[in-house]
Amino acid sequence: MPQGAADTAHPGPGEIHRRCAESYAQVLEGRLEDALKLIDPEVVDHRGGTQGDHRGRDAWRQRWEQVSADSAFRDISLTIEQNIVSGDTSANRYTLRGTHTDSGRRYAVLVMDMVRVRNGRIVEHWSLLDTDAMRNQLGL
Repeated sequence: MPQGAADTAHPGPGEIHRRCAESYAQVLEGRLEDALKLIDPEVVDHRGGTQGDHRGRDAWRQRWEQVSADSAFRDISLTIEQNIVSGDTSANRYTLRGTHTDSGRRYAVLVMDMVRVRNGRIVEHWSLLDTDAMRNQLGL
């Protein structure tokens, strides 16, 4: 496809990003298949920290399976507050809400993430979660 030409065969990066973000509650319930269809087999997930980058859909699946199995939270929801698209890249600022299962305490925290999309699938991902605010709200 020529540079600058629109890819009309697939939804744009903002739509793919929205679908993936909104599937998070299903992922936490262990229902991964629909969300994984949005992930490219060669995806690079820039997790940073001691985990570093993770590569491939299988690594993404493993992360989601672990999050689903270890989830200490329920009633998870998110609201996309802002989305910005530039070329093949989409950035979201959203509020993630839920309840800590053991304490019953609710939280609402800021999350920002960015994806790069090619052919209707996420090929690269970056994310920041305000874990300090979450710990504070949960009294941890």
